[in-house]
Amino acid sequence: MASSYPTAHTTEVQNPRLRLLNNLRKKEPALMTFIAIPSVRHAQIVALTGLDGVIIDCEHGHIGDDSMHNSVSAISALGVSPIIRVRGPQPDILKRALDTGAHGLMVPMINTAEEAQAVVTYSKFPPQGLRGQGSAFPAIGHGLTTPEYMKSANQTILTILQIESKQGVENVDAIAAVPGVDYLFIGPNDLAQSLLGYTPAKGDEPVFVEAIEKIVKAARKHNKWVGRLVNDGPLAAEALKTFDSVAITGDTKAISNWYTAQIACVRP
Repeated sequence: MASSYPTAHTTEVQNPRLRLLNNLRKKEPALMTFIAIPSVRHAQIVALTGLDGVIIDCEHGHIGDDSMHNSVSAISALGVSPIIRVRGPQPDILKRALDTGAHGLMVPMINTAEEAQAVVTYSKFPPQGLRGQGSAFPAIGHGLTTPEYMKSANQTILTILQIESKQGVENVDAIAAVPGVDYLFIGPNDLAQSLLGYTPAKGDEPVFVEAIEKIVKAARKHNKWVGRLVNDGPLAAEALKTFDSVAITGDTKAISNWYTAQIACVRP
């Protein structure tokens, strides 16, 4: 189903601050990572690594409202797109995250088209949705005045839905068809647990491979972007042959893995 209003895929708005959206629209590799640690300096360090987007993990990370706002400000000021993974699809959670000035929302565990439509409804200002306006902060993250932000937000903020369950895979075609959904993101760990009963997947289990292929097919059919989480750079390079965008691991795992490897060189 085609949208009757401009979306992130069809917008004519040009804003150089929206790095992740701009890369996706230019079909250039769009690289992200997750951060779970609440620190402005940490957010800045990660943002300066060459990434296009940083996903602030308010679902599984140690990040509350104050750190969420501060991280968005720090990341966007460096010309990188802050994306907030919210802890759920409730309207107040979506509104609170959007009011930081985030360039996009990632919403976990979307299982039906009805859930997808509700996310879109509460992520868009009227007349497309029911998002309320009352904050001066979101425009800052986009480098705009509030009136300019109000005109562009509905068509430039990325709505990213995670498909990470058996039910989500079963309904993925209907989810991808919802107008206003911009991007499907595969959560491979929860998806493996749902489909296989264990995680992580080995990667070659037929039911797991088929599920990934079905998600990609649905995204392509409905002209939506699709991405996934990967563990490192070589896997990212391989995944980008199929996906529009990838998230390369997360901060906690990257820090732990690096120190573990270095210490193993000293204490084998």
